[in-house]
Amino acid sequence: MISTMQDEMTKKMATDLGIAELSPEKQQELIVKFGEIALKAATVSIMTKLSAEKRDEFMKLAEAGNADAVKTFLDREVPEHETLASQAVAEEIRRFKEFDAA
Repeated sequence: MISTMQDEMTKKMATDLGIAELSPEKQQELIVKFGEIALKAATVSIMTKLSAEKRDEFMKLAEAGNADAVKTFLDREVPEHETLASQAVAEEIRRFKEFDAA
């Protein structure tokens, strides 16, 4: 079941990024690289909404690796964090497609 979900997510991302015609290996490579960039963009977008003190608190939670604590913190401190992250990822997809078309 998890494998099927991952396959579906990979196919969707490949389609969104415009790389569905590439080999599965190349798709996976690009998706991993894109994922790193998108995660950084989403994190930066969210971090700009936090004070310096809250950024430190966020970093400590993130470094501890407790996803539930991070989500609880973000829900409290940046209620729109999911929207901000989605917008950042959408912008990175747009940039990727623009770069790929050039």
